[in-house]
This record gives sequence, structure tokens and C-alpha cells, in this order.
Amino acid sequence: MSTNTKNEQRPPFPISQLHSRYQPQLEADRYIEALNLRHDMEYFILIEPGLGYLIPSVQKHHPESKIIVLHADSGFRETEGRCPDVPMWFPDSGTGVQEFLEEKIPETASVRIIEWRPSLRIFGDKCLELVRESTEFIKRSEASRRTGAVFGRRWVRNFFRNTALLNRTILYRTMDTPIVITGSGPSLEAALPQIRAVRERVFVMAASSSLPALAAGGIAPDMVISTDGGGWALLHLHACFRGEETPMLACTLSAAIPSQCSAIPLLPLNDGTVWQSMALRSLGIPSALIPQRGTVTASALELALLLSSGSIFLAGMDLAIPDIRSHARPYGFDYLFWGAASRLRPLYSQHFIRSCEIRAGGSHDVYAAWFKTRIASLSARIFSLGGNHAVLGNSLSQINTGGGRGGYKNFDHFKIMTLNGSAAERCNCAAETLIAALDDPQYAALLSGELAPLLFPLRTGVPAGEIAEELRSIAGRKHG
Repeated sequence: MSTNTKNEQRPPFPISQLHSRYQPQLEADRYIEALNLRHDMEYFILIEPGLGYLIPSVQKHHPESKIIVLHADSGFRETEGRCPDVPMWFPDSGTGVQEFLEEKIPETASVRIIEWRPSLRIFGDKCLELVRESTEFIKRSEASRRTGAVFGRRWVRNFFRNTALLNRTILYRTMDTPIVITGSGPSLEAALPQIRAVRERVFVMAASSSLPALAAGGIAPDMVISTDGGGWALLHLHACFRGEETPMLACTLSAAIPSQCSAIPLLPLNDGTVWQSMALRSLGIPSALIPQRGTVTASALELALLLSSGSIFLAGMDLAIPDIRSHARPYGFDYLFWGAASRLRPLYSQHFIRSCEIRAGGSHDVYAAWFKTRIASLSARIFSLGGNHAVLGNSLSQINTGGGRGGYKNFDHFKIMTLNGSAAERCNCAAETLIAALDDPQYAALLSGELAPLLFPLRTGVPAGEIAEELRSIAGRKHG
């Protein structure tokens, strides 16, 4: 056994409280058999399996599935030596549980949690917290998987369309300017005077849906961020081109963006999937690595942490609907409600129905849980303005910029790079790179696992050749 001090740790209780003294492996085998687990699960998350007897039991009954282990106590480091191929998280690992799970488990995978019940008696709340974190991760992944099944093909089409539109990209280096992130929740209206008072000393990053409210409040953002792949997102982004000065735009390349964006520099956001990373690398397009989070405000927070080492202020991130208002006023879709209003369907009734539908969806709770976990160790940097959700950091009555200088225009932190090649050449290069990788045994399974659910959501076992044919067809379309 290793002489590392971590490996020499021992749990401060008799191991017999966790495992049988005589036949611990047989005990684990019977436990797994009794669970009657489905054979189509791709990943199992084991919650504090102690010395790891559950691991060979799961491997024996589900040889095709992969195992991830979450430990409640760092005294079980020796299990790493027994099962070196199984990823394990410990309380002293230096990373959060959900970050670890995001790194190890693909978003499209099916996942099941297995608790080792004796551990619950000993570790109590620690095990329950691991279960809670794992459950939140699974909920978020399932939501992304359902969205991908509906919008996956559109995301891939958007990727190639945006690759064709993209002529200039933004290179960045970290600044120390405070950043204000604006969402489109109702509380944004109350925060506008605070933002306006310090506008020249902060960098304003706006979710595209917050643009009408910012414009009404006399605030022009420095950067707009968009991650939505639906065509309705265009209604928000059109507002970028109505002011005297066009802000910088950061967007995922699977987002829906208007054709006007071909004339402005963009900061592409790479979601970290292998297929996007390969395509961008083949084109020499620099990007910011921002995993998919399901909500643009979460992506904005991740991007702000990359762009600045300074304080981050959050506004308009209610993550809840306290009454019938779901968004700050004005809002890009207001005209849809106004146009449909009538004596039998008054405006307030429409807002009431919409607010009830959003509450019933439960997405706000999922996002709030992610924010709570993500900013737990960042409370000294992240502050809440106005009526944001309670999990979003320390509340402030006013923004303290620490006497910093102005926004990005006073700094040399953003550079513009012009891309080579025509739109058609870029699309063809990206597609052929992915097609070649589908023929490479090193990448074929991974790429097929990412692309097949997007392009063929209702099918399983899609041949690589069919995926390649679809990619070539999408890339060959006229984009504009």
C-alpha cells in the first residue's frame, strides 16, 4: 500500500459496523441482487460503499455499466488501490460533487444511485448530502436529455449555420473589473438604478432576454450572452442592433443567432462535448469552455468567472415567480400576450396561466440548487442585488466597485481575430473532421454517443456511417 498520508487514513470506527466480519463480498452480492437493478443503466453512482465490496458485485451483475463512487469519509482511500479504474470522489478531493459528476458522466447517460445502507447509519447527514447532490445532478441531466431529444437536430444545424456566419471572433484575457450579470427576472427593475449609478465602473453582461428592460432603464450592456437554440431567441437578440453601439456577443454555437451577427465579432462558447471541441479545433476558432447549464444565467456566471477576477454582482435572477409576473418589464414576448388579449382572454389571465405553467415545470428549483452548490465557495466574490433568489449570494444595498476603473473599453483585454476561409469551406472542414473521427476507433464510440441522440433521438444503435451522412447533409446546406 502507498505511503501517502491520505492512504494511511483510517475511518474512526470498527469496519465491522459497515461490512460483515465473515463474508463481506457475499453480503454485497446479496444486496445488489435484492435491488433488482435495470440492465440498461449506463452508470451507477455508489454512495459511500466503504471498502468497496459493492464494486465487484455491480461489475459482475452489470458488466456493461460504469461505476462512480462518492465517499463520505476520506479514510477509505485504500479502495482507490483496489479499484484503480473506478473514479472516486472524497471530501478532500478539492472539487465539488456535481463538478466531479459532470466531468465523469456524459449528459446523455442513464444513471442510478445505489446507497450502501450501513453507511447511512454511521455517516448520516454526510451520506444524505451526497444523495441530494447526486439527485440534483441526475435531474439536471435528465432535463438536458429531454431538451436534446426535442432540439438536438436543431442544435447541430445551428452549429454549422453559426460556423458559416462567424467571420470574426473575440480573444480575451482575464481582467479585474467588477461584472454585473443581468437576468430577466422581475427584480431586475428594482436593481436598474444601482447599476446605472456605477455604469462607468463595471462591465455589464446581459442575458439576451434582459435587453429590453436594460434599454428602458437607460443601460447599454458591454456583452450580451445567448445559449438558447430555439428560434424565439432571435427576438431577444434583435435588440442588440437597435442601439447606437452594438455590444459584444457571447453565444454557444448551437444557439439561434440572427444573420446580422456575421458583421460583428463573437465569443464562441464551447460546451465541452468532444464533437464541438474537435470541430472548433479543426477550424482554429478560439472559444471559452462553458458546459451546458440549462439556463443562460448559469452560463453567464461561468463566463464571468473566466473573464474577470473581480467581484460579480447578480441582478434579475429571481429563479421563482412570486406573483403573476414572470419577467422584468418590458420583455421581448410582451407583444404575444398583448396581441392575444381579448374580453374572454384578458392579459392578466394569460400571465396567470403562464406563471402557473412555469411553476409546475420545476426548472427554477433545479437551477436554484445548481447556483447554491456552485457559489458556496465563492461568497466573497458573488453578491446579489435586489430580489434575487436567496441562494445567490450575499445581499447588497448598493454596488461597491472598490474604486476600480471603467469597463472593457478602458482596457486591452479583448482582441478581434479574423477567420480564414469561406463559410462553405469552414462548414465542410468541420464536418469532414467529425466524419474522419467517426472512423477512428479511438473516438468512434464517444462521438457516436454524443451525436446519435442529437440527430436520431428516437433510435438506438445508429451506425456511424448514417451519422456521417447526416453531418455531411447538414454541413452542405446553404447557410445564411
